Amino acid sequence: MTSFRIRPKFSVMVDRPVNDVMAGMKEGLVKDGHPFALVEIPEHLILKIKKDDQHYWSPQLNLKFEEQGEQTLVKGRYEPHHNVWTLFVLCYLALGVIALFIGIIGFSRLSLGMESPVLWGLPLIILIALGLYFVSQLGQKLGAEETFDLHNFAEKHMGKSIRIH
Repeated sequence: MTSFRIRPKFSVMVDRPVNDVMAGMKEGLVKDGHPFALVEIPEHLILKIKKDDQHYWSPQLNLKFEEQGEQTLVKGRYEPHHNVWTLFVLCYLALGVIALFIGIIGFSRLSLGMESPVLWGLPLIILIALGLYFVSQLGQKLGAEETFDLHNFAEKHMGKSIRIH
């Protein structure tokens, strides 16, 4: 399941109705005594690590259930807690805005025939963005064991082998 994607996902067809699949997962949490907390939204389940066992990089599994006749299409996504995700999105957004302003100022100065040392900031911003990406990968690796636990739980209670893409 190791992936270079920031939010790995899957899609699987289960041969039971939506209510049966969701009820089976909820019962499995109680019966098997897993360290997961459950957030239920209509036709959605979010499996999280319980607060006591959670760390900054703990993943969560977001499951969406779509009824398709007698079968259920389950779409899942492994993702960091929304605070972590928001932090990374805002960092990338800030880097993009800074790069835009550096590019406007730098290339305007170049077009006027002036020196533009500010453009040296663009490679620096690219390095910072790459650094953020590698930090996100490190965080994903730190939460890998919990991700495997979530994945095994989902496979067990859907009765299917799930391939990540």
